[in-house]
Amino acid sequence: MKYALIGCGRISTNHIKAALNNELEIVAVCDILPEHMEELLAKHGLEKDPSIARYTDYKTLLQEQDPDLISIATESGSHAKIALDVIDKGIPVIIEKPMAMSMTDADEIIRRSREKGVKVAACHQNRFNVAVQKMRRALEEGRFGKLSHGSIHVRWNRNKAYYDQAPWRGTWAEDGGTLMNQCIHGIDLLRWTFGDEVDEIYGMTRQVQHPYLEAEDVGMAVVRFKNGAIATIEGTVNVYPKNLEETLYIFGEKGTVKIGGTSTNNIDVWDFADETDQDAENKGLKEATSNVYGNGHTSLFRDMIDAIREDRDPYVDAVAGRNALEMVLAIYKSRKEGCPVKLPLGDFSSLDMAGTFDGSEE
Repeated sequence: MKYALIGCGRISTNHIKAALNNELEIVAVCDILPEHMEELLAKHGLEKDPSIARYTDYKTLLQEQDPDLISIATESGSHAKIALDVIDKGIPVIIEKPMAMSMTDADEIIRRSREKGVKVAACHQNRFNVAVQKMRRALEEGRFGKLSHGSIHVRWNRNKAYYDQAPWRGTWAEDGGTLMNQCIHGIDLLRWTFGDEVDEIYGMTRQVQHPYLEAEDVGMAVVRFKNGAIATIEGTVNVYPKNLEETLYIFGEKGTVKIGGTSTNNIDVWDFADETDQDAENKGLKEATSNVYGNGHTSLFRDMIDAIREDRDPYVDAVAGRNALEMVLAIYKSRKEGCPVKLPLGDFSSLDMAGTFDGSEE
């Protein structure tokens, strides 16, 4: 299966690694900066491979190449435009998070992909974490009973050097803040775990330690789900001196689970009323990861490949990407309006938050 990558920045190495692990034929890479392509290929020993074409314009790639799968790992603000162009070419696509920066664009990706019969996967790879998959299995088996409440905590560190690496980071047009960039994976897990159907969200965001950004560096929210459960969200890049944790809590009438580690990769608590021998093995599970992105990209790529071959929807489809985006944008809108926001959200964009932290409100 032929594969092409558009965008060769920080996260792109996970995409190339996933492609190699799944024995995809890498036919092309694309980035507006040629040195990014060369650095990425060299990192994986591919710099001398003459079969890998290099492009600085993704539209030229789409004209000259005919891959079976494309993944998009550019700055967030360009995800939707590129994805729609790929969909129009009839090529299945994996879109890095967030899938888009507005509800209008996310809904258009879903509409057009369905219209043209093109498969789209949202890159929320933490759904494939071993700990998360074990929790999901227990959830689907009804072992938690009625869900009571839960929470997601993403307590990380991002310093000025991180933001200086790429000027688009922390901007409303191309990135958003910590909730959109760092916390959206945890927000996806929370919504997916508690049944996807959200009634309302009340959120608050602040910019405390990163005055050179346009967007927030800390955000919190309370969520009410339509099944009666409630949950909290905490996301920040203000933790000193390094990443602390990404932790998901699920509390039900018959079960309690805490998935911790730096990227929801460990089982810290695993207690069920109907305890089995397998439960004893799950307690204390730790999945080794080399970075906060975890190991899920390889599994997500494998699922997408299987979805193409089996003509089914991918495990993490475009609707999942839309749902995670909707949660973040609902928190932003709640912060802007100072009141709870009902879902479905309707049209809203990160750009609607422009000027939030320019000094006029704080």
